[in-house]
Amino acid sequence: MANENKKQNQIQIEVPTDEMQGRYANLAVISHSPNDFVLDMIFVAPNTPKARVQSRIIMTPENAKQLLFAMKENIDKYEAQFGEIKPRKINNPNSSIMDFPLPKGQA
Repeated sequence: MANENKKQNQIQIEVPTDEMQGRYANLAVISHSPNDFVLDMIFVAPNTPKARVQSRIIMTPENAKQLLFAMKENIDKYEAQFGEIKPRKINNPNSSIMDFPLPKGQA
């Protein structure tokens, strides 16, 4: 019976060809209303005054919390395999902006 329920709950996920490469983001802006969470994934190029949203994800508060749990679970698995991820200092811990570090340029 449990196996039958598992098979019924499986979703076949298709990734369109133009989405296979994904989008790179090094900045995330998270905002919310009573009904929605909005995640803007942004690419900021070094020494460029403008940045572009690569992807906007809108989800319910319940789904946002499920994403939080899924990210925590995956980070734990990653660190068990590859070692601790050491976050750099955050200037404003109360900010809803996640500023990912840019790699240092080399010439």
